Amino acid sequence: MKTPFARMSDDLMNQNSHLNQLLVLPSQRDHYQGVLNASIVLVEYGNYQCPQCREVHQLIQEIQQHFSSEFPEENWLCVVFRHFIDEHLAYPQVQKAAEVAEAAAAQGQFWQMHDMLFTHQEALDDGYLVEYANRLGLDISQFLQDLSKQVHIDRINQDIQSGIQSGVTIAPALFINGIRYRDRWNVEQLMAAITTASY
Repeated sequence: MKTPFARMSDDLMNQNSHLNQLLVLPSQRDHYQGVLNASIVLVEYGNYQCPQCREVHQLIQEIQQHFSSEFPEENWLCVVFRHFIDEHLAYPQVQKAAEVAEAAAAQGQFWQMHDMLFTHQEALDDGYLVEYANRLGLDISQFLQDLSKQVHIDRINQDIQSGIQSGVTIAPALFINGIRYRDRWNVEQLMAAITTASY
């Protein structure tokens, strides 16, 4: 029979492993590139104003390019993006930028807007956001209506909630095949982790 201390340390171990696992698995409701049954599924929790999120975005783009040239015929990699906004962040436009991405998604342009928001991370004031929608050829009246009525707030909050359930407290957070990635944010380390996960 286990002592209370042994039971407590077991509980802590279970909690820690629980915090390393993605509890809400990728599905059709997510924004994803690739196929959901790919050998490697990367799930990123991020937001458009965090500088480290932009660095992770660039890392993931490099990795996508590597795999598409290495395995052009195969569905080897799937990338999923979920919004994660920490309420303590001092980023004034972080919520609006997420809504803009979702308003673009409603018109079939999520990934185009996603890339644009990261590319122009230092220019996310309202006027710029409308300009990006214009550049993508979105229906501007529909776009503005979505923003003014905040029709995508629930969708964004679902992403945030799914992150909290998996122990995410701050962005960026990355899961490789459902396991939290906690090594250094560079291409070599990330590629090594992906290669290990693929076996």
